[in-house]
Amino acid sequence: MTLNNLPEIQIIRHARAKRLRLRVDSAQIRLTVPLLCSKQKIQNFLDQAEEWLLKTWQQQAQHIQQQILPNELKLFNLEQPLQIIYQVQKHSFIFDDQNLQLFISDRQPEQYLKAFVIAYAKQHLPIYLEQTSQECQLNFGKCSIRQPKTRWGSCSAKHDIMLNGGLVLFPEQVIRYVCVHELAHTRHFDHSPRFWAEVGKHDANYQQHRKILKSTPMPYWW
Repeated sequence: MTLNNLPEIQIIRHARAKRLRLRVDSAQIRLTVPLLCSKQKIQNFLDQAEEWLLKTWQQQAQHIQQQILPNELKLFNLEQPLQIIYQVQKHSFIFDDQNLQLFISDRQPEQYLKAFVIAYAKQHLPIYLEQTSQECQLNFGKCSIRQPKTRWGSCSAKHDIMLNGGLVLFPEQVIRYVCVHELAHTRHFDHSPRFWAEVGKHDANYQQHRKILKSTPMPYWW
């Protein structure tokens, strides 16, 4: 049985089934029904469940699509995306910066892709923070790159700044906002109106950049 925009629904009659039960997975939709359930009752049940089925099936398809390894990778300070090649190789990843190619071992590609991003972030984010510091004339102590789950950055009482390595996957203006945000904490160690005024002085569109940061999901392999 098929509904509009849905795959063939597999109907399974089961002796122990006491009610109609739908199950949606990545490959199919299954409907388990009691042995003596009439075709009309099945059709009425599916008609009532059509909206839920469409929504659930689309969510499944989107989830599967999101778990496909990317063939290219956009990084904040490169004009062109990196082309990613998955292959059998000894090293976890090999970065050809001349040809903008990234070779990833096919043994554990998700893990090695993340390892490359972290290594890239450790090389480039401290330099970018230093440049932003000079532009804003706000000094900081040390810079560290980590991967906390709930924070994009932090500033300690000693003015040491931590940046999340995943930031390199965002557009440059978003990273600049995070840098400005943490640098502003070296002057105002709170989120008072004075703090936000300091942020706005160096990033007039910080509210838009902040919204992008909060609303953009990270790739599944991160």
